[in-house]
Amino acid sequence: MTNPTPQPGLMDITPYKGGESEIEGQSHVRKLSANETPLGPSPKAIEAFRAMADRIGQYPDGGATRLRRALGRRHGLDPDRIVCGNGSDELIGLLVSSYAGAGDEVLFSRHGFLMYAIAAKANGATPVMAPETDYTASVDALLAAVTERTRLVFLANPNNPTGTFVTADEVARLRAGLRDNILLVIDAAYAEYVSRNDYEPGVELVNANDNVVMTRTFSKIYGLAGLRVGWAYAPAAVIDVLQRARGPFNVNLAAQEAALAALDDTAHIDAARTHNDVWLPKLTAALNGLGLETTASIGNFALARFPGGAEQALAADAFLKARGIIVRPVGAYGLPDCLRITIGTEDDNLAVIDALKAFLES
Repeated sequence: MTNPTPQPGLMDITPYKGGESEIEGQSHVRKLSANETPLGPSPKAIEAFRAMADRIGQYPDGGATRLRRALGRRHGLDPDRIVCGNGSDELIGLLVSSYAGAGDEVLFSRHGFLMYAIAAKANGATPVMAPETDYTASVDALLAAVTERTRLVFLANPNNPTGTFVTADEVARLRAGLRDNILLVIDAAYAEYVSRNDYEPGVELVNANDNVVMTRTFSKIYGLAGLRVGWAYAPAAVIDVLQRARGPFNVNLAAQEAALAALDDTAHIDAARTHNDVWLPKLTAALNGLGLETTASIGNFALARFPGGAEQALAADAFLKARGIIVRPVGAYGLPDCLRITIGTEDDNLAVIDALKAFLES
C-alpha cells in the first residue's frame, strides 16, 4: 500500500504566512504588519455588511453583477470584461492554473509578491525570478529572462514589499517585448494610493492588447481585507476562461454588498489617501534620520533596511514586539535585513519611530 501522492510542485511550497496580529501576553498591540488601512473600512460598508445578517441563508449573485457594474461606472470599464474573486489572490491562482502547467514558466521580479511563486508551484509550473535594480522591477531583466517556456509574467505595480513602481512607459515597453502568447498580469493592489502622472494601473494596456490583465483588490485602501474581494479587468477571451475556472459563488453575499458601499464612499477613500500622503513621507524621513535605508515606496508602507543585516533586523522586530508593535519581517522575499512597516494612525507611526530610535540607541 502507498499513500496518495500530491501533484508535483505542491510539496515545494512554503505556505504563505500573513502578517501577525497578536503578541502573546499583550492585550493591546499596534498591528503594522499587513498593509491594512489605519482608517478601517467605510462606515457605509460596515452598515451594508451588518444589513446582510438576515440573508446569509441565501446564495449570492454568482456573477457579482451589481458590483461589476459599479466598478465599470467608477473606472470607465466594460463590466462584461470584469470578473470578481475571493480576493485578488484567487484570481492570481486562477490565471496561473488556466494558462500554465508542468513544463511552463511563470516569471516575476526578484522581490515580487510571494503568491506568484506559490501559484506556479501549485500548478506544476516553474517560478522564475528576474533581478531587480534598486529594489525595482527591471523591464530589461524581465525580458532577458523570458524563454520559450514562459507563459505568464506578473508585475506587482506598485510592488509589495518594496513599494517601488514601474512607469507607464516602461510597462508598455515590457508588453511590447513579450510574445503575444505570454499573458502579462499587472497586479495593481495599491493603485488607489498612487497619484503620480507617470503611473498607470494597467487599464490602457488591457484596452490595447489581447494578452494583458489588471488585477485589483478591496483589501487595501477600501479596508475590506477580512471579506476577500478582488477583481480583474481583462480581454473578453481571458474573462471567458476565468468565468469557467472560478467557483460559482466565489464572492459571498455580504462581501459584495460591503464592497458596493465602500466603492460608493469616495470621501472615506479620499481621507485614507490623504492620511497616507501625509504619513508615508513623514515615516520615511524619520526612518532615514535614524540611519535606516528605505526604498522609494508609493504604497501604504515603508521598507526599512538595517545596516547591521538580518541579525539586527530580527532583533529590531523582537524589540518592537516587546513594546506591542507588530511589523513584517520580509526574509521570505529575499530581504532578510529589512522590515516592512505599514502606515498606521498618527499615534502608531510616532510609537514605531520612538521604539526604533530606542532600539538603535540601545
